[in-house]
Amino acid sequence: MKRRTLLASSGAVASGAIIGRDVSGRSDRKRWVHTWTGMPQLTEPHNMPPAPFATLADTTLRQTVRITAGGSRLRVRYSNAFGGVDLPITAAGVALPVGNQAGSSAIRAGTSRPLTFGGRPSVVVPIGAQIVSDPIDLPVLAAANLTVTTYLAEGQNTTSITSHPGSRTTSWLVNGDQHDALDLTGATPVDHWYLLSGIEVHAEANGLVLVGDSLTDGRGSTTNGNDRWPDQLFDGLRDPRLAVLNQAAGGNRVLRDGLGPNALARLDRDVLAVSGASWLLVFEGVNDIGVAPAADSDQQLIVAELIGAYRQIVLRAHAADLRVYGATLTPFGGNIYDDVTGLRERSRQAVNAAIREGLFDAVVDFDAAVRDPAAPRQLAAAYDTGDHLHLNPAGYAALAAAIPRRLL
Repeated sequence: MKRRTLLASSGAVASGAIIGRDVSGRSDRKRWVHTWTGMPQLTEPHNMPPAPFATLADTTLRQTVRITAGGSRLRVRYSNAFGGVDLPITAAGVALPVGNQAGSSAIRAGTSRPLTFGGRPSVVVPIGAQIVSDPIDLPVLAAANLTVTTYLAEGQNTTSITSHPGSRTTSWLVNGDQHDALDLTGATPVDHWYLLSGIEVHAEANGLVLVGDSLTDGRGSTTNGNDRWPDQLFDGLRDPRLAVLNQAAGGNRVLRDGLGPNALARLDRDVLAVSGASWLLVFEGVNDIGVAPAADSDQQLIVAELIGAYRQIVLRAHAADLRVYGATLTPFGGNIYDDVTGLRERSRQAVNAAIREGLFDAVVDFDAAVRDPAAPRQLAAAYDTGDHLHLNPAGYAALAAAIPRRLL
């Protein structure tokens, strides 16, 4: 029988301890495990589907997502978390894209499989709900791209639809039902995901869930390149039994709503309810510091609130048997968040000190990985997109390399 070490108190535990699971941290049986996620958000007006697809009526929507853990069976999750009305899906299917290309509008012949929901080809997703498809037999390899095509005859006649705008991946829209077509005729490209929230595989695998903002969502990465730091982490490990699940959104905050619900509010949906999750990594807080006024009292308050919020996240995740890792906040010297008083930088340093001192089960030092050694308030020039906050693919590679492999 494998040894188990259980959480003994409400404080942080040592880096090597395992909370309520076998010391391997892994499942030795097949189960349904998320292999891809896209954090659901309320779509901002400028990210709505372009004309003439605004309501998605009589529209075929083709999207590609990247699988992490592989498996022989899969199922698809649609979300209507922020929809203003019910979401009627007329028909849908999955397939493998031509050339395994992200953002492709073409699928490989012979790989298309229809989706069903309780044995039926159509389904209505109620307001605020999500729907899981029936299992589909379609083997997918680790790191493969998967195509999901959806036809909506009625569409969703509302200005409130669910999406993930920061897809860094091209999707395709076309009028008429072409959900099983090998390629879409006359389709319009758009770099957002709509309506999808997850792909699950039936496998012996475990998930690492990432809660973050635009630095994890991949601003500065390559469209259709899959070179965000979560992608590069998975590529470096190449473990088919590991799912890396990106639950980040640009502009997101820990304490208060920004773009998408705050991290405390969305923790249950985006982490604790994710099938197969074993670990959580939190890399978020720079937007909380950056939008708080550059006044001493305001910055002291935001530091105290952030540290308290991290403790809450750890407590709630421990109760769900997850190990929780904290990543230090990366520099923003020279960005609009930087202020002449240096108060926000002081806040960043205070938050990082608390993270390093044991708030989490283990620390990932992203700050040390990408800062300029000669000017530690700033990103290293080789990693900076130019706005002095966001990273380029080389910077994201540095973040991926900074995660100790022993943690997984």
